[in-house]
Amino acid sequence: PALFMENARKGSIVSRANSIGSTSASSVPNTDDEDSDYHQESYKESYKDKRRRAHTQAEQKRRDAIKKGYNDLQAIVPTCEQQDFSISSQKLSKAIVLQKTIDYIQFLHKEKKKQEEEVSTLRKDVMALKIMKVNYEQIVKAHQDNPNEGKNQISDEVKFNVFQGIMDSLFQSFNASISVTSFQELSACVFSWIEEHCKPQTLQDIVIGVLHKVKSQLY
Repeated sequence: PALFMENARKGSIVSRANSIGSTSASSVPNTDDEDSDYHQESYKESYKDKRRRAHTQAEQKRRDAIKKGYNDLQAIVPTCEQQDFSISSQKLSKAIVLQKTIDYIQFLHKEKKKQEEEVSTLRKDVMALKIMKVNYEQIVKAHQDNPNEGKNQISDEVKFNVFQGIMDSLFQSFNASISVTSFQELSACVFSWIEEHCKPQTLQDIVIGVLHKVKSQLY
């Protein structure tokens, strides 16, 4: 009986211990699951923060680049520095900076075209001067080869008298035929005068008459 009582008491103790253990185990929270959820939530929050931070930095970098671009334009474009006195204390808006930049670029295009035209004209002048240089060199060479040539040429005064006689004769017909009331009438009269009074036969007769007159004066 004593052994039976002892075993019964031990069984009761074990049963009570198991009951207490199960109750305690059920009342204790699942720390492993909570740690896993906590770490996952912390990871999510950290990833969002990183994305938000990267987006903020990229946006700030873009704004800084735009601001630097507008500042560079204001420093390059002369008209952005030449502000009116009424707005000299105010900062130029982006729209004004862009418009002044467009105007300045158009001005540069016009200046470039003008300079290209000037360069083209200068090139033509250089070509003409080269041709004149070659002609004068040939004249000088011909004079050096024949130094006595031209001694018996007609004087400049006689040449001027011949030219004056031809021009006086032409001016008489020109003055009688040309009207300068308007440019339209002048243009029409000039063409008519050239067709009528500047024909080769007419000019030949004028030149022969002038030469005979000059010859009679010389001799």
